[in-house]
Amino acid sequence: MTSLEVSEETEDSGPGGYAAARLLLLHEKERSGPPRRAALARLTDDWLAALFAAAAPPRGVALVAVGGYGRAELSPRSDLDLLLLHDGSADKAAIAALADRIWYPVWDLGLALDHSVRTAAEARATAADDLKVHLGLLDARPVAGDHGLVAALRTTVLADWRNQAPRRLPELHALCRDRAERMGELQFLLEPDLKEARGGLRDAQALRAVAASWLADAPREGLDGARRRLLDARDALHLTTGRATDRLALQEQDAVAAELGLLDADTLLREVYEAARTISYATDVTWREVNRVLKARSARPRLRALLGGRGGTGRGAGKPPVERTPLAEGVVEMDGEVVLALSARPERDPVLPLRAAAAAAQSALPISLHAVRRLAATAPPLPVPWPAEAREELVTLLGAGEATVPVWEALEAEGIVTRLLPDWERVRCRPQRNPVHTWTVDRHLVETAVRAASLTRRVGRPDLLLVAALLHDIGKGWPGDHSVAGETIARDLATRIGFDRTDVATLATAVRHHLLLVETATRRDLDDPATVRAVATAVGSVGTLELLHALTEADALATGPAAWSAWRASLVADLVKRVAGVLAGETPPDPEAAAPSAEQERLAIEALRTGEPVLALHTEPVVAEPEEPEPVGVELVLALPDQPGVLPAVAGVLALHRLTVRAADLRAVELPLDLGAGSGPVLVLDWRVAAEYGSLPEAARLRADLVRALDGSLDIPARLAEREAAYPRRRGLTAPPPRVTVAAADSRLATVIEVRAQDAPGLLHRIGRALEGAAVRVRSAHVSTLGANAVDTLYVTRPDGSLLPDEEAIDLARALESALR
Repeated sequence: MTSLEVSEETEDSGPGGYAAARLLLLHEKERSGPPRRAALARLTDDWLAALFAAAAPPRGVALVAVGGYGRAELSPRSDLDLLLLHDGSADKAAIAALADRIWYPVWDLGLALDHSVRTAAEARATAADDLKVHLGLLDARPVAGDHGLVAALRTTVLADWRNQAPRRLPELHALCRDRAERMGELQFLLEPDLKEARGGLRDAQALRAVAASWLADAPREGLDGARRRLLDARDALHLTTGRATDRLALQEQDAVAAELGLLDADTLLREVYEAARTISYATDVTWREVNRVLKARSARPRLRALLGGRGGTGRGAGKPPVERTPLAEGVVEMDGEVVLALSARPERDPVLPLRAAAAAAQSALPISLHAVRRLAATAPPLPVPWPAEAREELVTLLGAGEATVPVWEALEAEGIVTRLLPDWERVRCRPQRNPVHTWTVDRHLVETAVRAASLTRRVGRPDLLLVAALLHDIGKGWPGDHSVAGETIARDLATRIGFDRTDVATLATAVRHHLLLVETATRRDLDDPATVRAVATAVGSVGTLELLHALTEADALATGPAAWSAWRASLVADLVKRVAGVLAGETPPDPEAAAPSAEQERLAIEALRTGEPVLALHTEPVVAEPEEPEPVGVELVLALPDQPGVLPAVAGVLALHRLTVRAADLRAVELPLDLGAGSGPVLVLDWRVAAEYGSLPEAARLRADLVRALDGSLDIPARLAEREAAYPRRRGLTAPPPRVTVAAADSRLATVIEVRAQDAPGLLHRIGRALEGAAVRVRSAHVSTLGANAVDTLYVTRPDGSLLPDEEAIDLARALESALR
């Protein structure tokens, strides 16, 4: 039966004919999706128009479809939203009688009806008081009667909406936020509400309303398709259940998937999650733009007042100056967003997407839609293996905590994540049927990294912890045991990212055994020596055990509230303690054992001969062994006669020159007497440094400032304080507090102090000053910066060279931790 035939039958047969034609239409397998919804709307229009005409309406009256019906998006069990609009000239009794002759046939068929009778003035007044009414009228469409009356109402309603946008849009935004808090995020719910949950059809309607205000517009790519997928799913849900429901319950999902011709319920959920993710991302971008525009508008009157009312007439008159604050090489902040610098050349800089993302996350700022799209379109793919800078930027991005999530979502929306990590596509939007899980697989991985960021002080390799957190469930995109599959994938991805062979093996072990500790602790007898020995054999080292302990907690916390408890934590901690005891037989390498290189020895001889600092700045990275990872930054080798204050002086000078310390080694070297260089210890520093942005300083300037710092003519603390006051660091990111411990080491030469803290300009300078103030001597220092984390190991003694007693060492650790807060 064609649409024309359906329409004719409707007119001839009345309500019964409409019901039959409606049933026939809903069961046409050849027509579904938008064509069926549009046909259902036309069929309903024809029937209601016939009812309207049969009631002999007076002049100046119209029947109006509003809301979803006004958009011609009728699902099988959708409400009919109708307005009987009149100009006020007809008798009220006649209008009431007309309404009854339309409403009652609708009710008689069992259709849900949302109805009202108003004049245009009454409709506008109601809309002014009720945001939901105003939203419905934005989609007003004439069904029958005086079309001119409807057109006039639409014109005035749209004009009101645009004029009142500064007031109505914040109200709409608050409504959307409140609904999201109550209904949750559609893209992560096992039984989502397709309409009310965040990223659902209500949010899609809100985006249309924002666009109608002319104040801002949503990213349109994929948005229509996302709305269509959710509407199709709702249609199938209505047909399979026979009810007007928007909740996609577990028991209905297989039938809905079959109705849509999909493979299974998981395929259905992935499509729904993809659609919701598109709408959610568009929602975030759109409301951010709305808030930016409203903020700019509110600032203009204040600016004119400050200028004494002189608005000017030239281009840009009355606009506040645009500030661009550098965040990283090629990346700046502007208008509360991270954008690309004017000098950025993404087509020549494959690391720029990760650098921009890391800068945005560390600053707790959103990355602009335009910037992400430009990066996705123009940045070349990273070489494989990645350069060291890319690896560091990934770790920095993952270590930003909660601020990582929106930045990661922005990268994912434009396909950058899948391009960086191809295996990510298999877990993207993949549902987890276990009700313990809060998130989809991919979001769970990101959430685990977020949790791990707060645990980085507990491990010696925060970078490995964060990457292991990101990859630990990557095998869930493949059949079989996800831990076994994940080990292979993690090995491939870690090699791609550029980790060396040892780190790749550690990451693969962490992924393979990420459930080992919690499963053993809760399911095995810990008093059985075989249990502990088996775990020790699988883990292999204290460092990997430390990593797995933190990963276990982060994984559980990111799973959901039911996955972690004080009881589970105590069982896992007990197991870790026992396994550490078994592994304690491993003797760590003596940090004093390494002999100086030929260059270090040459510089040490020169420093001892002249009595002044001697340094070499290598502008090309040097890789000692082919299997080692490429270092980040350039190498700075410095030698000078041993004297108090060297560590804070060198670290302070580097901070003043905006050099970030990526890795550092400081050791005292005793030169053989037969070298003829005099006598006495020489401090040799071999550091890896990188410019925060811009070019590297000249070696001569570094040396000159170092000489001044050592003789006291350069007040480093004052200079650093001045810079901090002039350019305060953004406080969007809340980092975990620093942690200072006395390491359980077997060194007979020194007491080992370990500092784990958020990397920041001047951090090593502050550590050095605190140690100098405690009257201890730094025998050697081994500093590493891993992403946004610093892990510094300091070998200290009393001034006479003896080890610190235990109590004195603990007091030193506490004092140092206090100084760093």
